[in-house]
Amino acid sequence: MFISDMFKQKSLVYSLEVFPPKKDYSFDQISSVLADICSLKPDYISVTYGAGGSIADNKTLELCDIVKNGNGVEALAHLTCVSTKKEDIDTLLNQLEAKNIDNILALRGDINPNLPISKDFKYASDLAAYIKNRGGFGISGACYPEGHFEAPSLVKDIKNLKKKVEAGVSHLNSQMFFDNEDFYNMLELFELADINVPVQAGIMPVTRKNQITRIIELSGSKLPKKFTRLIARYENDPVSLMKAGIAYAVEQIIDLIAGGVKGIHLYTMNNPHVAAEITKNIKPFLNNEN
Repeated sequence: MFISDMFKQKSLVYSLEVFPPKKDYSFDQISSVLADICSLKPDYISVTYGAGGSIADNKTLELCDIVKNGNGVEALAHLTCVSTKKEDIDTLLNQLEAKNIDNILALRGDINPNLPISKDFKYASDLAAYIKNRGGFGISGACYPEGHFEAPSLVKDIKNLKKKVEAGVSHLNSQMFFDNEDFYNMLELFELADINVPVQAGIMPVTRKNQITRIIELSGSKLPKKFTRLIARYENDPVSLMKAGIAYAVEQIIDLIAGGVKGIHLYTMNNPHVAAEITKNIKPFLNNEN
């Protein structure tokens, strides 16, 4: 099922995100983690493309296969294009189709100085248009409540996002954010820009101190005072920090649902315990059959 069609059937779509493991992670380990996460019965599970965007040893297809064909949960495969040739994209699309993976998150991807820049794709909109022209897939895209870190302004970023939607993107997942007002503001700007595809709010539960620096490096997300006070209070108490991080994420999600969002997308960091705790706490508010 295309993800965009899920929004026609449910008042709220709830999804989880996982990432390919490091090379020293065994198949049995990741299969067990995915089974635990799939058991939470999300509407779909998103699988990232892995650091660097290299095709050679990427495990996205393998994990999507486990999610959909091994556990019966719809999968969303991330696909980056900044260092990828058309023929490689064709190969990956054929492989996904053979595994009955119906949905792709079309991304430009991070520029890797060790990989050549593609001559075929410059932006995510180029990849979305290419997949749309081929047919056979539901196409999702990424959006950024605080604006993409490379964009000169949020308004300019939304203009670029409009191009992605016009190219074929029919559903959006947001980058992580920690202040819900940023997400609400983005939705208002979407309305002004006539971007009418369903949008899911991306929530990252911060449960470990070392996540903070990494989050800022990857996304440039601002950290509201309420959040920084939480970290400062519990940064040297791992057990309490995990509980507080889960509580903060749950509070964010409940407020977003109350605010009428169409979907919640939880970044699980491959942690079934955290995903289960958050899912348990928000389940009464999901208002669907999960």
